[in-house]
This record gives sequence, structure tokens and C-alpha cells, in this order.
Amino acid sequence: MNKTFIIAEAGVNHNGSIEIAKKLIDVAEAAGANAVKFQKRTVSKLAVRETLDAPDNRFPEFGSTYREIRTHLEFGFDEYSEIKKYAESKKLDFMVTAFDIEAVDFLLSLGVKHFKLASHSLTNLELLDYLAQKKMHTILSTGMAELEEIDQAVGIFKKHNALLELMHCVSSYPTPLSDCNISMVGVLKARYDLPVGYSGHEIGYFPTVLAVSKGAQMIERHYTLDNSMTGFDHKMSLEPDELISMIKDI
Repeated sequence: MNKTFIIAEAGVNHNGSIEIAKKLIDVAEAAGANAVKFQKRTVSKLAVRETLDAPDNRFPEFGSTYREIRTHLEFGFDEYSEIKKYAESKKLDFMVTAFDIEAVDFLLSLGVKHFKLASHSLTNLELLDYLAQKKMHTILSTGMAELEEIDQAVGIFKKHNALLELMHCVSSYPTPLSDCNISMVGVLKARYDLPVGYSGHEIGYFPTVLAVSKGAQMIERHYTLDNSMTGFDHKMSLEPDELISMIKDI
């Protein structure tokens, strides 16, 4: 692969709105990204009932408990079908992060062919094994993991002869520039002989461009229509002009 593969991570920055999701897809297309990525959770699997139903006043527009907030941000089958079709009409690969086995099944029924697993799933061995058996193209982020844990995760995919790519990632939001540790791209490449990319959470994008110069074959970055919007990830996401500039610089 000579060209860097760019994943525009819309995530949950659509705020539960198909219209905003489509605008985000438009931005990804205009910026020159290769793929747009969303997320799928089974809300009841995210936490114990006491946590899900405890008062949560962070985003009153979305709900008054964690369960209500997360439910507001989840698209159903018909909504995702519409978004997937729209992304593919823009010649973008449609990728989704699956947070649990039920989400994998949901996405398979939708016809999703490109999967992402977030860093916190790297030690969810049941989920890894389930997805590896499906032999779907999967990208796995490595934030928070010890090398021995990555060894185990990679071993599961190799056992099933499943296509896997890794993303160096630092799970702090936003990531201080001094913590980005871009040299891990080379470490992961040498250790696993797999394609390796960089999923960045820094403010701005200088470390992301540096990661490409260090051999990152894929880049994933959160982006938003506006940093001032209500929601979990807007503040540490790139705005449209930044995404466009980043891809141009890469």
C-alpha cells in the first residue's frame, strides 16, 4: 500500500441525527477520505443497570441517564441502512466499530464488511474470537494494552486466518503531544508483520502527519461539523477545515 488510507471517524458526532450523519459523510468525501466510520453499541451491555440508570446531567438534550443518552445516540437498522447507502454513493468505504457480539451480528445483517474494534475491546477475547471466525476485515486499536495483550489478540486472528490491521493509539482525550509516542508504529510493524496505522486523539494533527512519515499506512481521526456542539467527542475532534488540511498535508 503506497497511499495512506484515511478513515474519517464520525463516531457518535451525528448526535442521533441522520441529517447530521449525512453532512459528516459529505465532509469526509470533500476532504478526500477513503472511509467514514460510525459506532454500534448494544446499550444494555455497556454497564450494570445501576450505572446505566443513574442520573447523568452531561447532555440534557440527549437524556437524563447514561442509558437514555446512549440510546439517543444509537441508530437502528433502517437508519443505518440509509446512512450506509449514502456513504457508499459517495464512494466511501463504510466502517463501523462494534462494541459487542450483538453489534457484530447487527452489522453483519446490515452487510458491513469493514469492522473496527476499539482499544477497550482488545482484551475482550470472546468478542475478538467471534469476529475473527467471521473473517471480516478488522482494524484493532491498541491503546492501554501491554504488548503481551496485543500478542494474544493478534494470535486469535492469526489462528482463524482472519485479515487484521493494527492502529497505534493513546487512550487519553485529548492526548498531550508529549504522550503520542509515534515510534510505536514501527514497534508494532516489526513485532507483528501486519499493516499498522495511527488513531490520534491529539488537538491539531501534527503527530498524525508525523505518524505517516514513520510508516503509518492508515490514519483514523475523529471529526465534527463544529467543536462547540453538544456530545462526547466534539471537543477533541477536527473541524471540517482541519480534516481537509490534514489529508492534504498527508
